[in-house]
Amino acid sequence: MSEWKAKRFWSEAHVTETAGGFGILLDTRPVKTPAKATLAVPTRAMADAIAAEWDAQEGEIKPLTMPVTRAANAAIDKVTPQHAEVADMVAAYGDADLLCYRADAPEGLIARQQEAWDPLLDWAEEALGARLQPVEGVMHRPQDPRALDRLSRQVHAMDAFTLTAFHDLVGLSGSLVIGFAVLHGHQTPEALWSVSRIDETWQEEFWGVDEEARQMALAKRAQFLDAKRFHDLVRDR
Repeated sequence: MSEWKAKRFWSEAHVTETAGGFGILLDTRPVKTPAKATLAVPTRAMADAIAAEWDAQEGEIKPLTMPVTRAANAAIDKVTPQHAEVADMVAAYGDADLLCYRADAPEGLIARQQEAWDPLLDWAEEALGARLQPVEGVMHRPQDPRALDRLSRQVHAMDAFTLTAFHDLVGLSGSLVIGFAVLHGHQTPEALWSVSRIDETWQEEFWGVDEEARQMALAKRAQFLDAKRFHDLVRDR
């Protein structure tokens, strides 16, 4: 017996103003989240992007081709009711930030990490008021609690939609500092993604490219850039 799959039933998706911001109608039916809440987003630009994703569906509805819709659903259904818990989870990356864990060999990798990661830690001290210290090896060493507290307070101050984007930026890169650098426009998201992949790039140069790992990395890169776009849509007021 074949699995039932949702198919396009509407002629046109369009944006409507709501009490909570902007909603999307499929003809006359409002789009709902998976938890059956009305999908209402904070900016017209985000609503337009979601409407375009629905209009691009042909035949079977394919959620994986709708990153803005999926992120908005997450912001409403998951992040909004658990904001403090999600913020705590994301902020915890600061105590084990990718940029702080350095190789002890070979010299080429050590130099590459220092060249790319030290300036980001310097930037975080200046822009975020928090100095994280690099350590050699992979064993966990606690960071200064005062620095972690400053970073945590900035994460908790984010609205649900911004935190949704930030969650993905940090989780995909493994770095709280990189996530903040993306939000602040410190470097391009493409450059910052590459910075997060220094160890993997080194291994590929030494051992060669594994095609399966390469495809996974490309998928994660796309998700990282989608998260940056979602953040930009939150800010486009």
